[in-house]
Amino acid sequence: MPPVFEFEHLCDDLGPAKIVHICDPECGLRAVVVVDNVACGPSIGGIRMAPDVTTGEVFRLARAMSCKNVAAGLAHGGGKAGIMADPKSPEKPRLIRAFARAIRHLVEYIPGPDMGTNESCMAWIFDEIGRAVGLPRVLGGIPLDEIGATGYGLAQCAVVASTYCDLKLTGASVAVEGFGNVGRHAARFLEEMGAKLVAASDSRGAIYDPQGISTADLARIKSDSGSVTHWPKGQRLSQADLLTVPCDILVPAARPDCIREDNAHRIQARLILQGANIPATPAAESILHRRGVLSVPDFIANAGGVICAAVEYHGGTQASAFSQIAEKIRGNAQEVLSRSREEQVEPRRAALELAHERLKTAMALRTAG
Repeated sequence: MPPVFEFEHLCDDLGPAKIVHICDPECGLRAVVVVDNVACGPSIGGIRMAPDVTTGEVFRLARAMSCKNVAAGLAHGGGKAGIMADPKSPEKPRLIRAFARAIRHLVEYIPGPDMGTNESCMAWIFDEIGRAVGLPRVLGGIPLDEIGATGYGLAQCAVVASTYCDLKLTGASVAVEGFGNVGRHAARFLEEMGAKLVAASDSRGAIYDPQGISTADLARIKSDSGSVTHWPKGQRLSQADLLTVPCDILVPAARPDCIREDNAHRIQARLILQGANIPATPAAESILHRRGVLSVPDFIANAGGVICAAVEYHGGTQASAFSQIAEKIRGNAQEVLSRSREEQVEPRRAALELAHERLKTAMALRTAG
């Protein structure tokens, strides 16, 4: 007899609350929304647009959002969406608008930008259903990609994490996998703290220049030419090779599971700030921990974007968003890394214990009485 619920293996005592599959043959839309846990409030999570996004990936991302939001003390649960399409397709506006109409009554989910979507996409969604975060400034939003909210949070996390791996940020070398909305700003804010970018990648390849790379100059080159690979100095590398270049800080800020068992042994960084969601497999994180490489979990390190989104949703200002990002991410990083050291467990285990404790407390309050 077939299972009643096709994705039963994804369920546990925390969620998911809903998995919604969307298909619109008229425009070719195929999408999935996972509302994982709403004990703290309606879920906030980005829309990922990629041809190969899967239900399993979206669930893992939604669970990361549940942990991220509760760890940050936000009045929101975790959710995520995936649209199975090329983000460079000329049909993108039509697909995004069709997706928005399909989730009009799924009020437990508040969409935001993620890989393959941006502030313009959120404007289209808001135009359709009046519900989105990460809106353009002209619509009263706090454009988290424009201001670099997630990257700012990663740099704030680095301030705390560096003390746990005996690393000085001044002069520290940085490699960024994915020089986009997250990685570019992380490099910029770390540069302002005295660190030096030495490697960066995008979808076309990577460059490595141990003499240092100006983040502003590299951003201009990428904007003009379409890729960081046009940096005139240093050495061109493959995307995979970027992860193993000599550096002090590695920022994986693109696709999931780029750090795996087959490359974790070759990573030379002392500190990994997980800018992307789920950028490392559990087995890879265990290898890194045994090697003494400090890897700060995604939902602790990269919460800046969703903190900014929550501030926007509740009518706050950009200044308030930056203040809350610094306070919440520094506080959580300190608590997680302190617990990891005291209990002699991997940082992810310490982070999950923290998040699950808070989620279960919130769930108990909802069901009490």
